[in-house]
Amino acid sequence: MNFTGKTVGYALTGSHCTLEEVMPQVKRFVDAGARVIPIASHSVMTTDTRFGESDHWQRQLKEITGNDIISTIVDAEPLGPSKLLDVMVIAPCTGNTTSKLANALTESPVLMAAKAQMRNQRPLVLAISTNDGLGLNAANIAKLLVAKNIYFVPFGQDNPQQKPNSLVARMDLVPEACYAALEGKQLQPVLIERFLY
Repeated sequence: MNFTGKTVGYALTGSHCTLEEVMPQVKRFVDAGARVIPIASHSVMTTDTRFGESDHWQRQLKEITGNDIISTIVDAEPLGPSKLLDVMVIAPCTGNTTSKLANALTESPVLMAAKAQMRNQRPLVLAISTNDGLGLNAANIAKLLVAKNIYFVPFGQDNPQQKPNSLVARMDLVPEACYAALEGKQLQPVLIERFLY
């Protein structure tokens, strides 16, 4: 894959247990020639968890991309008029973000950036990570699956025995899904057997 000349918006939301898994994917974009603009939700910017401190993730994002993090709605809004992003990915994309996106709510920098990308009719790629993907959020995922210019990183149940409603994307397929989306294609198969238990 070659992303030379492409600008990728890489947005992270508060599935904190997944942040370590997605950082190498950010680097893969950079290594493939992309300019990467990091975007982070309030939760990622302010919350320290057992999976790592906020400052740690912020430093990694800045070091990998060489760019400041877009972390406010005000800073995200110009992405629309500037048409800066060729493709935008939200990885990880929480159930909270999925729900708000499906219902046209714009109350975070990530959602503002997503709205800007959709306004420009450019690809938006979602890598879901939610404990209720087969619960109440199933309806929201379904709405987004059929929406124009929205694509998904292949996903499946990550722990069907203990968390039967939980769905998580294959984060290692984020660049591949974005590459396909730039060509107007959905990476297949969308539904995968993510883990076997």
